[in-house]
Amino acid sequence: MAIVVNLDVMMAKRKMSLGELSQRVGVTMANLSILKNNKAKAVRFSTLAAICEALDCQPGDILEYVSSEED
Repeated sequence: MAIVVNLDVMMAKRKMSLGELSQRVGVTMANLSILKNNKAKAVRFSTLAAICEALDCQPGDILEYVSSEED
């Protein structure tokens, strides 16, 4: 996998539950769970922006590139 989603790390740092983030962002818990568990194939910039606003972070705090060799 080339892109790793560290949403769970940022949520833990902010002490925010999936349910609370879901309410703040306006995205279902199921869709956030897919993103959190690295199962998502894509993410809309508007969703990423809303997550960053809710968690007070930058996109680079959530998304990380990992080379194939590190997989």
